[in-house]
Amino acid sequence: MEINSYSTWLEIDLNAITENVAYIKRMTGVEVMAVIKANGYGHGARPAAQAAVQGGATWCGVARIEEALALRRAGISAELMVLGYTPPSKIPEAIDQQIVVSLFDPSQAETCLNYARINGGRLRAHVKVETGMGRLGMLPEEVIPFLRALQGSAIQVEGIFTHFARADEPESGYTQRQIEIFNQLLTELEQEGLKPPMVHAANSAAVFNFPQAWYNMVRPGNAIFGMSPSPAMHLDPALKPALTWKARLISVRTFPPGQGISYGSIYTTKSNERIGVIPVGYGDGFRRVDNQQVLVGGKRVPIVGRVCMDQAMLQLDTVPDAKPGDEVVLIGTQGDECISVDEVAKRWSTINYEVVCGLADRLPRIYTK
Repeated sequence: MEINSYSTWLEIDLNAITENVAYIKRMTGVEVMAVIKANGYGHGARPAAQAAVQGGATWCGVARIEEALALRRAGISAELMVLGYTPPSKIPEAIDQQIVVSLFDPSQAETCLNYARINGGRLRAHVKVETGMGRLGMLPEEVIPFLRALQGSAIQVEGIFTHFARADEPESGYTQRQIEIFNQLLTELEQEGLKPPMVHAANSAAVFNFPQAWYNMVRPGNAIFGMSPSPAMHLDPALKPALTWKARLISVRTFPPGQGISYGSIYTTKSNERIGVIPVGYGDGFRRVDNQQVLVGGKRVPIVGRVCMDQAMLQLDTVPDAKPGDEVVLIGTQGDECISVDEVAKRWSTINYEVVCGLADRLPRIYTK
């Protein structure tokens, strides 16, 4: 795609994703499941999956079966796992496309087993264990009788996993307790001869904070895109942000004092002020919040007035040479200045995950290597 063809766009550095995955694989020395749910955290699922596999990921994790099927159709041959719920009616497709599903409740598993029997194939699955997340997962005491009951059935349990609730808080002790609960179950499974071959627990935060939870596979998500797992954690300097959001000025004009800017006139010019317009709004995922900044000419400039669905206005007095067609950076680096996704998340009173997952499909994604 020609960047000059667009007035706003995302630039996705696929090399950054590849290198981030390769770094995590070297650091941990175990298999990597690259989690690329929610359209690859807004980066684009198929290109993200391809880049992750190039970096050494042998698995890709998604939230829903539809995401996994789309990746298969796109030619992704890596192992695919649905980390969330799979509707029983989709079990035949999971079997046919060699997609691994999560089993987190005995009754859910029984329904899946019935569909697998009807289909005549073997359903590949990993069992999810509840150790403290309070979301999905079998209780530890349910796992051994469950696995015994499945022996010789149409469900082939290949793995067991859990998910951490507070891995970004290495000093809290909460994650260590989750690890202890999980390890105790693994010991019991080993004694019973029921331990599945694949064991995984570490999300992005645990990859860096809890090496004892690496087991034989890790599940990094936002870290492979060069984002910090939490505001409380400093991003490993080896990880490179993959996403930049840019736009172009489409209008620059000088308004006299007293001119209201945008809906509700919540901003009024105090003197002759140069106001620029970019074709970016909440329809693209750019929030309607106050005190936002973007980069123009390597300088920070404020957003003024209310953000509209499709446009936002900038105060350009500090960049007197700015003109229509000039590049504007909403997330990323320009000159010596940088607006990180974490800074945007802080201004929006949210987390970086929500910022990138909320980037609209109508934003063109330009992939670079």
